[in-house]
Amino acid sequence: MGFKMGIVGLPNVGKSTLFNALTKTASAQAANFPFCTIDPNVGEVNVPDFRLDKLAGIAESANIIPTRMTFVDIAGLVKGASQGEGLGNQFLANIRETDAIAHVVRCFEDKDVVHVNDRVDPIADVETIDTELMLADMESVEKRLQNIVRKVRGGDKEAVQQERLLRDAMAALEGGKPARTVAVDAEDEKQWKMLQLLTSKPILYVCNVSEGDASSGNVHSNAVAEMAASQGNSHVVISAQIEEEISQLEEEEAEMFLSEMGLEEAGLDRLIRAGYELLSLQTYFTVGPKEARAWTIKNGTSAPQAAGVIHGDFERGFIRAETITYDDFVALGGENPAKDAGKMRAEGKSYTVQDGDVMHFLFNT
Repeated sequence: MGFKMGIVGLPNVGKSTLFNALTKTASAQAANFPFCTIDPNVGEVNVPDFRLDKLAGIAESANIIPTRMTFVDIAGLVKGASQGEGLGNQFLANIRETDAIAHVVRCFEDKDVVHVNDRVDPIADVETIDTELMLADMESVEKRLQNIVRKVRGGDKEAVQQERLLRDAMAALEGGKPARTVAVDAEDEKQWKMLQLLTSKPILYVCNVSEGDASSGNVHSNAVAEMAASQGNSHVVISAQIEEEISQLEEEEAEMFLSEMGLEEAGLDRLIRAGYELLSLQTYFTVGPKEARAWTIKNGTSAPQAAGVIHGDFERGFIRAETITYDDFVALGGENPAKDAGKMRAEGKSYTVQDGDVMHFLFNT
């Protein structure tokens, strides 16, 4: 399992340029005018993880298969999008299909790149998008409440639960707060996700800065960072222009370029890491002579559930998981040395998989 992140923002903030860089393609048209993205561009990228290459080297794996994540480049939203302005309705629907939102915010000054509101004010930009998403959610909640009136009157338990959650969401939205601020109990989580509220999705602010501000940010990105912290959200500072240039270079050239710019790593790595943290994701590995492979799971996933990510039969017939920590696998030089040293553990159904675990599942067919 990877995850799907929707890239949103006002027109001309750098969404398509960032998408091009992330997917190392030129499939998203980056142009200096609103709505240059008409259909949502979808791109899958490998999740970089140095640990996978290390494990594959030790095990002399013939193939290396990283986990993948999906980016969806959604067209620029404008004020009134919730009422269909611009191309609003179509793209609000695209957002519903994502796991999280990467909100690209313009934090660079450039008179040659027009701003839809003729000024650079990232906080105001964020408020514009947030308002449109909340208005769209309010409309959705109102319709849903109307549609379940009869079932609620008839005592349908699921409808009663849904009505309660919808009213909780509406209370937050009417108070000017996104649905993600609603405290949801464990028994309500499944029904809550089914509501598909736009503002219930985790959000990551991507501060798009100029090349000169890529390493340290600027006054605009600092303002976004402060706002994100006050909301309990995350942010990353990226120069989409730099990332697009790097994406066209060979690995060695890219490393030299990053070094010259005062950057330790590509923005893609930071963005993915922030996305993992946002969605509480982690990675485990399966390693052998045929392949070394990374698998993405939620934090707190049990061993049988982790096995099920590979194949449903693995979860249904789960017996045990032979498990070695990444550090032990590397330090001892592979599976057999780790086993000889007593570092391979037999974990049962109650085991919670840890980030970096190297696992081999035994199951009944």
